[in-house]
Amino acid sequence: MTRTAKSVSIAVTVATALALTSCGGSGGDQTPADAKQTLTIWAMGEEATRLRTIADEYTKENPDITVKVTPVGWDVVHQKLVSAAAAGTLPDMAQMGSTMMGEFIELGTLEPVDTKAFDKNDFFPATWNGNVVDGEAYGVPWYADARALYYRSDLAEKAGVDGAPATWKDLRALAGAYKNKAGATWGMDLQPGSTGAWQAWVPFLYSAGGELLGKDGKPALDSPEAVKALTEFGHYFDAGLSKKNFVVGYDVLKDFSSGRVPMFQSGPWMVQNFAEQQPQLNGKWKVTPVPADASSTSWVGGSSLVTFKDSEHKAAAQEFTKFLTNPRSQARWYEISKTLPANKAAWNEPALKAGGESLAVFRKSLDTAREIPPMAKWNEFSVMIEDALEKVARGADPAETAKKLQKSTESLVG
Repeated sequence: MTRTAKSVSIAVTVATALALTSCGGSGGDQTPADAKQTLTIWAMGEEATRLRTIADEYTKENPDITVKVTPVGWDVVHQKLVSAAAAGTLPDMAQMGSTMMGEFIELGTLEPVDTKAFDKNDFFPATWNGNVVDGEAYGVPWYADARALYYRSDLAEKAGVDGAPATWKDLRALAGAYKNKAGATWGMDLQPGSTGAWQAWVPFLYSAGGELLGKDGKPALDSPEAVKALTEFGHYFDAGLSKKNFVVGYDVLKDFSSGRVPMFQSGPWMVQNFAEQQPQLNGKWKVTPVPADASSTSWVGGSSLVTFKDSEHKAAAQEFTKFLTNPRSQARWYEISKTLPANKAAWNEPALKAGGESLAVFRKSLDTAREIPPMAKWNEFSVMIEDALEKVARGADPAETAKKLQKSTESLVG
């Protein structure tokens, strides 16, 4: 079954099951926040282990609340949440990835956020806006990430290029110099297609001034800005600066270390990966905001904290969410996980202020980054983008590809 067909099948199955079960239990008998109780939360992978540390700290301050953290793999979380929603066995709370929000908002499983308890102005705009549908917020931003550009500064110097690439023109020039003057096999790593390729293209789209959805809520993928972004993306393949084949499981760090691929886009976790896996590169690389066309605009990923409608512990869930998203806890979470705070005030805490040049780049990127709109059918929507990118990488006309992409996505947005 294709990825798109699988997503559609799951969505239909869940919608039917939810209708039959009335979204599980009633959630009507609410336990006061100060009563003795167990609060259940699902978190993903390693983050679940780290969250237990924070939960224990919370329990010391709130001994009547036992926080039960259940780890769920990122590769299975969607199916587990869908199945639990249909069976009425969802936890009280969950960590939810940014691109998952639209589907679960559409399914009606999430409790709206009390905006008297949480102020959207405390958070980076894109982290909050990615949780909002029809003016209602359904998740509180927990941590964030944005894409930036990593490049080998030592090889740039060898190629005769000074300073970070600030514009698309600079980026093209540096990619060419790496290949022609510094002995690189490729100037830049760009994923030409397959799952996740959209992540490298969206910064081109946003920086060109384009949008995934227009103000009318419909796809905007055949706009002049979208065509421009597709054209720029395609240039790297047309010019032989990026490889056209994609291998699942490819580790760009190895080629970055060897100098074969001295430039790529990624998130803040790479800083820690360099320190742990490629310490010999210390002082030989830098990270800079994505190069600008009309602007330098990345996109925001990360996770939010959601409470489910069926929970009988909504008051306690709200208090725990407050705890996890206050500046002190956000800074503590950064120390433990190295993920970036979504609360802007947390960046004034000592752990963040001492983060150095690389961290400052991501702080700057978060200020201007934009959200991925919370679409119920994002999985299918992103597949269409990835198919279009693969065609452009193999030489298809960007304008014609954009027209087809627009047509193929229109039915996915209600």
